Amino acid sequence: MPERGFEAAGLLAFDPGDGGPVRVWWAPHPDLEIPSIRAVARDGRLLISADGEVEEAPHDGGLWPALEVWADDFARSPGQDSFPSHPPGWCTWYEYFTDVREEDVLENLAAMGRLNLPVSIVQIDDGYQAEIGDWLDRSSRFPRPLKELTSRIQSDGRRAGIWTAPLLVGARSRLAADHPDWLVGEADAGHNWNQSLAALDVTHPDAANHLQHIFGTLADWGFDYFKVDFMYAGALSGRRHSDATGVDAYRRAVHLIREAIGPRATLLGCGAPILPSVGLYDARRVSPDVGPLYEPRDGDLGMPSQRSAVHTGRARAFQHARFWINDPDCLIVRPGVERREEWAGHVERFGGLRASSDRLESLDEWGLETTRRLLRASPTEPFDLSSLT
Repeated sequence: MPERGFEAAGLLAFDPGDGGPVRVWWAPHPDLEIPSIRAVARDGRLLISADGEVEEAPHDGGLWPALEVWADDFARSPGQDSFPSHPPGWCTWYEYFTDVREEDVLENLAAMGRLNLPVSIVQIDDGYQAEIGDWLDRSSRFPRPLKELTSRIQSDGRRAGIWTAPLLVGARSRLAADHPDWLVGEADAGHNWNQSLAALDVTHPDAANHLQHIFGTLADWGFDYFKVDFMYAGALSGRRHSDATGVDAYRRAVHLIREAIGPRATLLGCGAPILPSVGLYDARRVSPDVGPLYEPRDGDLGMPSQRSAVHTGRARAFQHARFWINDPDCLIVRPGVERREEWAGHVERFGGLRASSDRLESLDEWGLETTRRLLRASPTEPFDLSSLT
């Protein structure tokens, strides 16, 4: 245990390792606040402290059974009793990243049929939009209206999906220039896409209407699968139009999106706070981004990697079919992906949501067969975690 101890956001479990009960501390009101819970070892004792209200309970049977029992009890409060199965998909991100073009989508759409791959959802990821925040404006790589592309996807018997980061607003965006009063004051949402980022303030009535207009329009264009990313931005502290905590504003934003897309559309949350999100999403990414490297090279410690995705996905496996359908991230098995057999094994064991993200024409025989085998509907029962240590 490091000298500084451990710090957890809203949930901390301690297994003494001697057969004694596992003790769990958690946030009892995740829709209001998420306290930091700290554990520090001193003089043979474990000292637990928190900067907000927490509850505590002992559980027998070991760490994973304790977390499963705790999660069952915790998930009852939002009223979600079961989760329907979701069909497998294909995503543009891990092959094309932000350079994706309309012709890339069409090429892979044709390959799905030719290669007999059971892809039900074709999801366009980051790169189609003109700017972060300007979600209805296309980049030059998508010369035709997105509605035409969704029609092509649907005519092939598949569903159309799209990625957005709806609570982020890039400094270069038209939205930031035209409506600075729609942004959360003094909130720093980070730096990405070579620009500073702000957060959308959904407590402003016009910003809330704008958010619903975005998603209502995308739904009208034929999208019924929505991957919403960087959702943490909605919970950032800052100056808002109306009095609201970050957690309350974040949850309000997700409810607005759900109202706009309707109850039948699939909503996949990414980069979202965990406990405040229970009951809001159909599925949720439970790990950082995977990548073609097993672990980052020296100097790139913050970059995506399989090692971090596997480590986190295993740790959150107990959430599947309790909080949502777990998304372990996409299957990538093309030649050149390091330790691709191990990553495929992780997806097979802990997928939840299943989606390929290779250029399908670049798959070799093993990659194609593995993709064909693993692309199946998500299980609706919790994973068997008895073999985990």
